[in-house]
Amino acid sequence: MSERKPVTLHRLQEMHASGEKIAMLTCYDAAFAHVLDQAGVDILLVGDSLGTVLQAESTTTPVQLADMVYHTRLVARGNKTAWLLGDLPFGSYHESPQQAWRSSLALMQAGAHMVKLECGDWAVDTVRFLTARGIPVCAHLGFTPQTVSALGGFKVQGRGAAAEHVKEQARAFVEAGAQMLLFEMIPAALAREITAWSPVPVIGIGAGLDCSGQVLVLHDMLDITPGRRPRFVKNFMSGTDSIAGAVARYVAEVKSGQFPDEAVHAFT
Repeated sequence: MSERKPVTLHRLQEMHASGEKIAMLTCYDAAFAHVLDQAGVDILLVGDSLGTVLQAESTTTPVQLADMVYHTRLVARGNKTAWLLGDLPFGSYHESPQQAWRSSLALMQAGAHMVKLECGDWAVDTVRFLTARGIPVCAHLGFTPQTVSALGGFKVQGRGAAAEHVKEQARAFVEAGAQMLLFEMIPAALAREITAWSPVPVIGIGAGLDCSGQVLVLHDMLDITPGRRPRFVKNFMSGTDSIAGAVARYVAEVKSGQFPDEAVHAFT
């Protein structure tokens, strides 16, 4: 593809406001960073999902901050224009806002442009602390994989009466300064409602078509993750003869609104 300007937070906010869809994928090394950047992926997420897809752990809980710093540095070296979002791993931001600051600083110094926290009500003060000190934050709400045991397994969040709490959380984190929201496994109608009023981009994974953008785990959409795939995953390698082609197809389908198909990939 032709040269593009670096994707900035301002550009992402413009895309959200205009309805232009945002394409995000996880990324863990320089080679894939180059492929994804060249294919037009807007945001590269150095996800703690590396624990399951690279380290063969059963959950993301064992991932260490040092792992995230290492892989963030690799992705930053291979990336030229995409926005780079780094996950704060379990235990690296729960103790205090000051601990979250130190962990965020490590990721930013490794090349991240923004950090992502899996947020509960307790994290509002932490987000406020970070954003007041110049750290852009994405608040991850809905299903939060780091706390899968406490949630009782891989379950859709925000159904029924719980929807109001999810909406309250979204408003609280935006008011605390979060500049992006990410919702995982919530009803499509709930994600649609939140995206409609949100002043910041809303990224979905298993959250329906009407979010500002979509994210998938790279190894899932390339169909190379062992075991069963989540419902919201689509195999973009099927019918494609290259990884670059699969990624470009993902970007095109997100941008056009073809993916996700709410009859297949979303929850009610």
